[in-house]
Amino acid sequence: MRYGFMTLSLLLCCTVALGRSGQSNAPAKAPSAFEQTLMDAEKSFLAAAKKGDAAFFKRTLTDDFSFVGFDGQLYSRQEMIDQYSEGGSDIMPYEMQVVPAGPESAIVTYNVVLRVPVAQDQGPPPRYQHFSTVWVKQGDTWKMKFLQMTASHWGDW
Repeated sequence: MRYGFMTLSLLLCCTVALGRSGQSNAPAKAPSAFEQTLMDAEKSFLAAAKKGDAAFFKRTLTDDFSFVGFDGQLYSRQEMIDQYSEGGSDIMPYEMQVVPAGPESAIVTYNVVLRVPVAQDQGPPPRYQHFSTVWVKQGDTWKMKFLQMTASHWGDW
């Protein structure tokens, strides 16, 4: 009986160990040069929003840029410059992906945790959103043409 229990325990441990090793995730593939260029452009946008770099927005947004806020309203280029030139936006991106839309355009899509400054929002938990941006190449420069922000969890305000 004692050996049967030990054998059963050993067999159970081996089964669990083998099952777990079969579920390990394959390492993520490194982004291509195209993908890395666009992810870097997107990260530059996020850094500019954090510090309120109006010159970055004037230089990087196309003349016909527009964006849809999480409220579903369509806003203009100037409204983006006005909103993000104040700085203080704490946008933490994760799960960033690049979807090629042609040789000179792409969509960068990712999830974010958006923390609103306490003075404006009186300390609610972070907002979880999904951002999708359209980038187009004009000459040798990538410019942002469109941005859509979509609230992921409506009850998280």
